[in-house]
Amino acid sequence: MIKIVDLHKSYGSKSVLKGINAEFHSGKTYGIIGENGAGKTTLFRCIAGLERFDCTITSDLQPLKNHLGLLFAEPYFFDKITGEEYIRLLCYARHKRIDNIADKNIFDLPLSQYVTTYSTGMKKKLALLAVLLQGNELFVLDEPYNGIDINGSIALTEILLKLKELNKTVIISSHIFSTLSDTCDEILVLRNGIITETVQRADFQKLEEEIKGSRVKELVNKLGLK
Repeated sequence: MIKIVDLHKSYGSKSVLKGINAEFHSGKTYGIIGENGAGKTTLFRCIAGLERFDCTITSDLQPLKNHLGLLFAEPYFFDKITGEEYIRLLCYARHKRIDNIADKNIFDLPLSQYVTTYSTGMKKKLALLAVLLQGNELFVLDEPYNGIDINGSIALTEILLKLKELNKTVIISSHIFSTLSDTCDEILVLRNGIITETVQRADFQKLEEEIKGSRVKELVNKLGLK
């Protein structure tokens, strides 16, 4: 279990997270939704220990960062590194030896090539594959569906369901509601730096209808499209 109590995070005078309270349990997948700038990525960085913040995050996994696989929305790669070298580097960080990488290359990536030759979608798949092969217990995935093709999206959904089956904890953000409704047990709504609502699976459709509500239609109508 991971427990967050009253987490605050500011950058100078700008308060980004204003008292986050949440619990994440093994064998469950949690979705985080919110508008751009709501604080999702900052929250993920705090959980991963990449930011200083006010509060203590408690967990059965100690230290938490050594059991956590973080997928950034825009993964970073060194200029002169091949796909295979990147995977080995991340696994080495977990003291995990990986044999037969080619057999685990489910996205059919050109692992002998420099990552700089990859498309945006290929880079996202490589980063995801490396995080998965680390053998983590907690996965924090920031917009993992962005940029990948339809086959990759289908595979990712199956991967998330498999992680749940393996009793892993998954926290995921996405602007594509269907990807969350297909995989999540709970969805947390983040607005202006606080979690305003925690929605169970039985109420996902109601939440989606609220998101698609009159406010969105009103904004679209303002365009005056003809």
